[in-house]
Amino acid sequence: GAMSVDSITDLSDNTSKLLEALQLSHPHELDPRRSRGTKKMLSLNPITWQVPRIVDRCCTHLETHGLQTVGIFRVGSSKKRVQQLREEFDRGLDVFLDEHQSVHDVAALLKEFLRDMPDSLIPRELYGAFLSTATMEGPAQLDTLQLLLFLLPPCHSDTLLRLLRFLGEVARHAERSWDADGREIPGNKMTVSNLATVFGPNILQKEKPGEKDAGALNFEDSAAIILVLQRLIEHHHSLFMVSPEMQCDVLRRLFQTDPDVIEYLLRRK
Repeated sequence: GAMSVDSITDLSDNTSKLLEALQLSHPHELDPRRSRGTKKMLSLNPITWQVPRIVDRCCTHLETHGLQTVGIFRVGSSKKRVQQLREEFDRGLDVFLDEHQSVHDVAALLKEFLRDMPDSLIPRELYGAFLSTATMEGPAQLDTLQLLLFLLPPCHSDTLLRLLRFLGEVARHAERSWDADGREIPGNKMTVSNLATVFGPNILQKEKPGEKDAGALNFEDSAAIILVLQRLIEHHHSLFMVSPEMQCDVLRRLFQTDPDVIEYLLRRK
């Protein structure tokens, strides 16, 4: 049911951009088959799920190998190995992360990527708006966060959701547990609060890294960043869901302004 961008060239430029914003997929990019460890060049990210490969592969590796690692994201890593991985991703190589890569190296690479993005994962123009939700409570806070998330560009929104899902999974393994045979499974000690403390400053940035005063946050801002990211981790399942009522409202408006887009969407459905 997916549709290539190449097949919508008969539409006007504005309509094509709208379809891209609605994230139709490019079938060629969705084929999961690839040769293990091949260092081939890759094309742009698929439109249907706009998550940088470095983020998705780091998260997948850590979900597979790192959930029981005590102190993940807090234990030191090898700067040389992290730099090597970073350079391979920077060159566009198809980097394959497996059990031979250190969990701590991959964790450090993920943090570095988020910290050094040209525009932070939550765009800087929304920094103040997101922080203002820290003083809200209950449904009002969650409703406001959801509307702010709707303002994110698709790539930022998809990447943030992928990251929050991963952080939620890490937090689920924070405490020790026992398997079916009664053997103890160690917890990683990374609670939602700990994860928000580590990742908050990398996701919500007031200034670009390296700029004057970058990283020099006052106590109020630091506390607000941690609280906001905690809420995003705890409620990401519902925050990224669009209600049926809002979907219907959007479709009604599109029917009036872009009926040909509605036709394409109905074909997909």
